[in-house]
Amino acid sequence: MLTSIKNHNLQYETQKLGMMYFRVAIILFGAQLLMGLIAAIQFMYPSFLYGIFDFSVARMVHINALVVWMLYAMIGSVYYMIPDETGLEAVGIKLGKLAFWVLTLAITIVVLVFIFIQIGPGDDSTIWLINEGREYLEAPRWADYGIVVVVLIFYYNVFFTFLKGRRTGVMTVMVANLLALAGLYLAGMFFTDNISVDQYWWWWVIHLWVEATWEVFVGTLAAYALIKIIGAKREIVEMWLWIEVLMLFGSGILGLGHHYFWIGTPEYWWEIGALFSALEPVPLVAMFVHVLYDWGKEQGAHGEKPAIKNGPAMAWIVTNAFGNFLGAGIWGFFHTLPQVNIYTHGTQFTAAHGHLAFFGAYATILIGMMYLGIQGAYGIDRMKATFKSKMAIFLITFGVLGMAVALTIAGYEQVLVERAELGGGWDAFFTAQNLVWMKQAMGWRTVMGVVTFIGFIYLVWDLLTIGKEESENNQ
Repeated sequence: MLTSIKNHNLQYETQKLGMMYFRVAIILFGAQLLMGLIAAIQFMYPSFLYGIFDFSVARMVHINALVVWMLYAMIGSVYYMIPDETGLEAVGIKLGKLAFWVLTLAITIVVLVFIFIQIGPGDDSTIWLINEGREYLEAPRWADYGIVVVVLIFYYNVFFTFLKGRRTGVMTVMVANLLALAGLYLAGMFFTDNISVDQYWWWWVIHLWVEATWEVFVGTLAAYALIKIIGAKREIVEMWLWIEVLMLFGSGILGLGHHYFWIGTPEYWWEIGALFSALEPVPLVAMFVHVLYDWGKEQGAHGEKPAIKNGPAMAWIVTNAFGNFLGAGIWGFFHTLPQVNIYTHGTQFTAAHGHLAFFGAYATILIGMMYLGIQGAYGIDRMKATFKSKMAIFLITFGVLGMAVALTIAGYEQVLVERAELGGGWDAFFTAQNLVWMKQAMGWRTVMGVVTFIGFIYLVWDLLTIGKEESENNQ
């Protein structure tokens, strides 16, 4: 029964491939949270797993699993939306499935090496076989090249399907954005002996990914989802999507300037970077407000009760709009002004911003896309929120927000004591680390991490059961 429902309703192999990516993404999401909890405990109790599992490795897997699960979910989202937007099966579906298995095998090997081998000699063999030692880009060099090949296959599928099929504004932006996303990764694949030059290009991967290409990506997914869930007018979402492209590709590049203070570039980058970095979430929020206002107004004019075709997905996508503005915009702006950043750089302020921004801007929309995938797989006309889906979004959102607040308090303590009062040396660092405010904040960060993990368990439980439950209710 379950198999027949899935095969009947997902008539496109492309969408089935997208669901395969979603499954791996949720596993990696769980690994990210688990490693984050281990690292949080080790931060407070350095003896925890001492000599067995290094803090640096837990942190490395935590960060890299974050990036990789989101990339999996992004690729899955694109494969899921391709047939709806183009009207066609992906042109190279067999090649796409091969790339999925190759990537999954490579990621499994890399994670196992991270966990069980952990470190190696400081020579080229470590760079090629263990990790490159560059934060967020620690994958060994062989995996770097493998990722490029897989992404090229993915882009081939998307681009040539787009050329053959219907060319909507959403897919036009997606195709252009994917080219930029793939191209920027190449900037982090070469190494220079000059640390400032190396960091310059490293930031082009790390932050221009998330401040330009990933933000545009989120905009395309939001546009597609709003059309699917509430029947939003395509001309409205596509108008805002083009505005977002113009603003993000401009502000994303200029917004990088708030990092340049630390690598010796001219001072004018400080203010430019701080200002434009804060503008990035604005078009996405504007799109949501405009679409929801018009939708509610139109439904009210016809005397109809607003119809939402997928309650859980809509909840996550609305959370995305405002989580993006809060985490990437407000929390980002907290510490990007150079007059402030001179004190906050490298403190827990950065971690607070990172946690809330990645969750608010990306995790939320990708989870929403997973719910759309479940709806399509089971052929459910209208999917309502369950108790489990409500608990998942509440606990995960509350947990991440709680972590961000706790880390902000810890960063505030560092700024006041370590930087402003004691001058920022090694003695100042260790003094600040041992004060009661820091310990309490880190304790609350760990508690909120546990809350987030419980929410994740509810999320997985719901994703595994909501399709069957809703399809039976609709019969």
